Amino acid sequence: MRDYSCPPLVRPMRSGGLADSVYETAAREPGLPQLARRDSPDGSTGPWREMTAAAFAEKVLGLAKGLLAEGVGFGDKVAVMTRTRYEWTVFSYALWSIGAQAVPIYPTSSPEQLRWVLSDSESCAVVVEHEDHAMTVGSVCGGLQSLRHIWQLDAGCVEWLTESGRLVDESEVHRHRVAVRPDMTAAVIYTSGTTGRPRGCAITHANLAVECDTLIAGWGGLMGEPGQQPAILAFLPVGHVYGLMVTVLCVRGGYLLGHQPEMAVRDLVPALESFRPTCLFAVPLIFEKVYARARMLAVRSGRGDLFERAMDIATRYAEAVEAQSLGKGTGPSTGLKARHAVYERLVYRQLRSVLGGRTSNVVSGGSTLSRDLGLALAGAGITVYDGYGLTETTAAVTAQPPGRPRFGTVGRPMPGAAVHIAEDSEVWVRGPMVFPGYTGLAESRAESQQAAQAERAAWGGEPGPAAHAETGHLGSPLRPNNEEMLHDGWLGTGDVGHLDDGYLVITGRKKDVIITSGGRSVAPMVLETRLRAHPLISQALVVGDDRPYVAALLTLDPEVLQHWRSAMEQYGPSRPGSYNMTEELEREVQRAVAAANTVVSKAESIRAFRIMSGEFSMEDGLVTPSLKLRRGAITRKYAAEIEELYAR
Repeated sequence: MRDYSCPPLVRPMRSGGLADSVYETAAREPGLPQLARRDSPDGSTGPWREMTAAAFAEKVLGLAKGLLAEGVGFGDKVAVMTRTRYEWTVFSYALWSIGAQAVPIYPTSSPEQLRWVLSDSESCAVVVEHEDHAMTVGSVCGGLQSLRHIWQLDAGCVEWLTESGRLVDESEVHRHRVAVRPDMTAAVIYTSGTTGRPRGCAITHANLAVECDTLIAGWGGLMGEPGQQPAILAFLPVGHVYGLMVTVLCVRGGYLLGHQPEMAVRDLVPALESFRPTCLFAVPLIFEKVYARARMLAVRSGRGDLFERAMDIATRYAEAVEAQSLGKGTGPSTGLKARHAVYERLVYRQLRSVLGGRTSNVVSGGSTLSRDLGLALAGAGITVYDGYGLTETTAAVTAQPPGRPRFGTVGRPMPGAAVHIAEDSEVWVRGPMVFPGYTGLAESRAESQQAAQAERAAWGGEPGPAAHAETGHLGSPLRPNNEEMLHDGWLGTGDVGHLDDGYLVITGRKKDVIITSGGRSVAPMVLETRLRAHPLISQALVVGDDRPYVAALLTLDPEVLQHWRSAMEQYGPSRPGSYNMTEELEREVQRAVAAANTVVSKAESIRAFRIMSGEFSMEDGLVTPSLKLRRGAITRKYAAEIEELYAR
C-alpha cells in the first residue's frame, strides 16, 4: 500500500481568525473556566486559580489595546521568548486580535540563534521573561532596524502595556480583528532542526483552526469523561508547533488550560498531581521517564517484582484488546481479565495517579513511541494515541483512530489529509493543515518591502487589512521550498516509512540512515528506541557512517542511576571491595545493548558503546526543544570519543 487518505471531518475556516473564539466564548459562556494559573510570578508553584472566559477576553482585549498604543500594527511580528506560561497565551491572542503575528522563540536559544530569528522575521518587538533574557536581546539587537521594543514579563510588562492602552477605544481592536482572513499568517515558527539554520514556517489561522477543530470533532470524546469539562496542562515548549497547537485546541474547544513552565519530570509530576488533567499531550520521552519513575518507586518500596508481573499482564491484556479492536481476535480471556483486575487494584491505579488520577487517554507526538511501552501503558489504563507531524503540518497529520490504536504505528491520516509513500520510501503528506510555505528568507527582502509599502499606501498609510493570497501576511512573501513542496501539493517529510492497512509506520529519517564502510544500511531509530526502554538509559545515539560497525553513545538517567547505585550497595556482595561499581554498571548497560541487538541483524548490531558523563541538553545545543537529539552537533562535539570507539 502506497496511498491512504481520510475524508474531512470539519469545514475549513472560511472567515475571521483565531482570536474570534475568545470573544465568542466570552459572549456565549462568560462564566466558563478557561484558564488556570498559579500564584508564583512564573506560574510554577502555588494553588491553581481559575480564570473565566469573560475575564480572559478582558485581559486579551486590554493587552491588544496596549499593543496598538505602542505602535504594533496589522501584519507586524512580535517575538515571544518565554517558557510555557499564562502570559504566552494572553500575548498570542492579543496579537491575533489586531492582525499581528507571533514569533515564538525558545528561551534556551543562543545569542546567535536569537539574532537570526529576530533578523530573519523582522520582528518589531520581543517579549522576554526576565532581565537575563533582556540582556541577551540587548547584546544582539545592534543592526536590527525593525526591533523597536523589548518587554519584560517579570518587570510587569503585561500590566504596563494594558495601562498604556487604556485610552484606546476597543473598537480599534475589533476593527483590526474583523480584517483578519483565514489564509493570513498567525505564527512564524522556526524549525528547531537537528541540522542547518532554522527556517520560518508560516502557520496560518486556517492551518491551526482545521487542525484543532478536527481533533475536537474526532477525538474530543477522549479528552474527558462525558459531561466533564476537559482539563489540559500545557507544558510543551510554546516555541514548538505542538505546544502552540495544544494552546489553540483548548481555547477553541472550551477546555480548561493550565500552564507548567518546567518540563523536567521532577517538576512536572507534582504539577500533574495537583492540576489533575483529564488528558495529557506529551512527547515519548516524558512517558518513558514517567514509566521509569513508577518502576523505580515500586522497587524502592520492595514491590519491584510485583510491578514487573503486573506490567507483563498489562501488555498481554492490551495486545488482546488491540487484536479485538482490529477484528483479529476475541479479546482477553477470562483468566487474563481476572489477573488484570487484581493488578488494577494493586498497581495500575497507582501508576495512573502519577498523571493526576483522571487521565485515561494521552497523546504522544514529536517522535514515535515504542510499541512495548504503548502496550504496557494501555494495559494499565492509559491509552496512548500516537500521532505524527512536522512544524510544516501544524503538528499532527496522522493520528491513531479513536478506539482503534495500533501500537508501534503513528496512526492513519487525519480526516482531510493523505499519505503517500514515495519510491524511495519517503513519506509524503498533504491536507489543509499543511503550511503554505516558508517566510522571512533573505532573498525576498526587496519583494517583501514593496508588498508592504503597497499595502500601506492602499490603506492610507496604515497597515492594510489583507495581503495577497499568495503571501498570507504582510512583510514576507511565502516561498515554498522546492526540496519539500513536491508535485501536486505533496509535502516531502524527510522521514521514511510504510503503510500497513492505512496505519503509518515510521522507520527513520532519510538523512539519519547510517551506511557502514561495508555498505550496510542501518536505520538507527529502532536501536535507539529499544535502548531507551532500559530504565537506566536516558538517551541513545547510534553512529557508524563509513565505519566498519555500529556503535552508540549513551547517557544515563541521573535519578535511576542513583537508585541503582544504592541498590547495589545494599544488595551487592557482602564484601564491598569484592566488586567494582563501574564494572557492574558497564555490565548492566551491556545487557541493555544485547537486548537492543536482538531486534536487528548481526551486521546491524551495536559492537561498542560509551557511557557519557552527563545527559545531552538543550542548554548545550545538543537537544531540540522537542527533545530530539541533534545528531550533527553531538557527533561534532564528541568526535574524539567516537574515534576511541573505533580505535579499540
